[in-house]
Order: sequence, then structure tokens, then C-alpha cells
Amino acid sequence: MRVAVIGSGGREHALVWKLKQSPQVSELYVLPGNPGMVELAKLVKVEQSVAALVAEIENLAIDFVVVGPEQPLAEGLADELSKRGVLTFGPMKASAKLESSKVFAKRLMKSCKVPTAAFEVFSDFRLFEKFVQENPRANGRVVKADGLAAGKGAFVCTNDAEAVDVGRRLLAASELGEAGATIVVEEMLTGREASLHFLCDGERFLALPPAQDYKRAFDGDEGPNTGGMGTFCPARHVSEVTIRDVELRVVSPILKELKGQGTPYRGLLYVGIMLTESGPQVIEFNCRFGDPETQVMLPCLGYDLLEPMIECAKGQLNPAKYSAQAVGNAVCVVLCAEGYPASYLKHVPLTAPACNSNQILFSAGTTTVEGKWVSSGGRVLNAVGLGDTMNEARTNAYDLAHQAIVEGLRMRSDIALSEVS
Repeated sequence: MRVAVIGSGGREHALVWKLKQSPQVSELYVLPGNPGMVELAKLVKVEQSVAALVAEIENLAIDFVVVGPEQPLAEGLADELSKRGVLTFGPMKASAKLESSKVFAKRLMKSCKVPTAAFEVFSDFRLFEKFVQENPRANGRVVKADGLAAGKGAFVCTNDAEAVDVGRRLLAASELGEAGATIVVEEMLTGREASLHFLCDGERFLALPPAQDYKRAFDGDEGPNTGGMGTFCPARHVSEVTIRDVELRVVSPILKELKGQGTPYRGLLYVGIMLTESGPQVIEFNCRFGDPETQVMLPCLGYDLLEPMIECAKGQLNPAKYSAQAVGNAVCVVLCAEGYPASYLKHVPLTAPACNSNQILFSAGTTTVEGKWVSSGGRVLNAVGLGDTMNEARTNAYDLAHQAIVEGLRMRSDIALSEVS
């Protein structure tokens, strides 16, 4: 089978790494990929527009497509490939609105009675400011841009003054452009977070091992939100009872509602939850694998990922065939460019240390300049460690990270620290 993965980051590197292990794959392509993937797949440079991707996929006679990032899904790539009979893992544009529109997602959750934070929607700054003034909250709020903002559209505001400032930047100053032209304002939830991922075929679903992401830029969960500074899997603070609760109260009703609307959800459904005193509540949905959660979940899967992906794309998933239990432990440490998530250094010269059998170096924001491997994005490398225990996995991850880090890159030092003794 000729398989193509769309995307170029660490998540896509992890997907390519896992799919390469499938005996069903005869040819593996990544569009466009990055230099770290060259030993696993054929890199195809192509513009990331839907039209260009569809043309190249047809040109390569691809049998199965796995869409990594959210933007092509939000723009309708799965729709166009479906019209041409190309089997695709990833939801149609209408279903991908679960991520591309926070307003759509929150209103859908409300209609399905999914547990989530109370919210209001605003497109006018003056009305938003008036709402905050008339409804003061001592424990803060969360302000989110409605549209896609590359993981930088959520703002945790500890007081009303911060919330008003964020609202002004998004609604009045258009800091995020059209993505922030409408905002969602939520009550602040407290508790521990977790990332749950489900392979979905429009009706049935399969839970992947739970993971935890670290969003804040610095140790101790300080600093601005990022796309993710590290992860570990499995997240043992998420019990099987909690997962069943999320399946019953979140995944099942959402899939049923979307199917009823004529837009069945086929692909990966990411459910970010907060474990509150009143039970799990949904923070957000994503229409694709999390990044960097994918980098720790896939090494913990004990089965061929391609099989359930194909079943999902066909609407024929058989969850009973696959174990939801994690195999071993994995920790991912993100090496990012100095300055990230604000303005950051680029073209930092990189080194590729040798990995042992319990280490994987996934390449994220990298490229080549004059034949040299350099950084090109904010999150540059993902150092993943594996182990029979979380302590072993963490030790392996940081050993690799310290070998890979160079001047111009930084990392958090506390990823998975809470999970080891």
C-alpha cells in the first residue's frame, strides 16, 4: 500500500516512524516532511494548499492518506480526496470545525450536554469589556480565539484586567487577525489536565493511552502558553473509570450528533480534559493528533496503527481487536528555540546524537541551509525516552535531550518529574 502523511513537524515524524513499521506499507511518503525523516520516507516538497496536495497525491497514486496538521482539514482536504476516491484518515471540513471554530465546538457541547466550562461569545470589544466589568471574577477567566491560531489562541487570565487586555488585543487590535475576530470567554476550571485521543469511524471509537502535555514555556508551569513543551504517556492520573466517563458523556454524544447532522466524524478526535472536583470537563477538541502527545503515545501502542486507521476511514472500526493499554512508558522533552513562543531564533545549527534502543529523536521545526541541518521553527526537536518505568523513560529522554541541545535552544527540566520518585 502506498501511504502518504501530510505535514512537516514532530507529530508527523512520529506518525511516519510508526507507520513505517506496518507490513502493509510498500511505499511511504511525507508531504513535505523535514530533513529528520529522510531515512523513513520519501520527502515530497509541495505547497500546502488543498489543490496542490490533491494534485500531488493523485500524481503519486497514493492509496491512503494520513493528515497530520489541522489547517488542511479545516480547508477541506479530506473532502476533496474523498471526491476522488482516495481513502483518508482525517475528518471532513464540517466536522473539523470542532477545532477550527471554538464557538462551534462550545455550542455543540452545550447542545449535547457535554461537561465543559460556562462560556460567552463576543465579536465586539466594547461589549466584552462591559461584560467583564459587570461580571467580575476573582479567580480569573480563559479567553480563546475562535479560529485556528497554531496553538497560541488560548489565554489563561488570572484576573479581569488581563482578560480585558487580551480581549482588546484580539478584538480591537486584531493581533491574531481573522482567527481572533470572535472570542470565547470561559470560566476558569481548576484541576489536573490530560490529553485523551480517540480513533473514530463516525460511530465507533478506540481510546489510545492517555497522555499529559505541558503547555507553559518554563519550569513550574510558568510563562506563556506554547504548542507544548513536553509530554509523558501513560498518564496514570487518568483512571479507566474516567476514560469510560469521557467516552459516555463526551465522545459518544458528539459522534452521534455529528452523524445525525450528516457529517460523520472519521479520524482522530482529541479531547483535552480538566479533572475537576465535579469530574472531567472538556477544555478543547482537536481534529488531529496532539503535538507533542503523539510522540509519546505511538511508541506505547502495541499494535499496527495503520489497521485501525484504515478501518476508521472506511467506517468499519472494530475496537475489540485492539488493546487500549499502554506498552511501557514514554517521555518527550521539547527543545525549542530561544525566544519561543514569541519572536525566536532561527537557523540554529543542529546536531544529531546517536540514539540507543530506548531513545528516539523526532525532528520538528528543522530544515537544511547550504547542506547543513538547522532550526526553522519554534519547537525544533523532540527527545523521546522509553522505559519499563516512567523513571527510566524520563532518564533516557533527558539524556538524549542534553546530547541534542545546542546554544540557541532551551528546554524545560521538569517534564514528567511529578511521575517519578
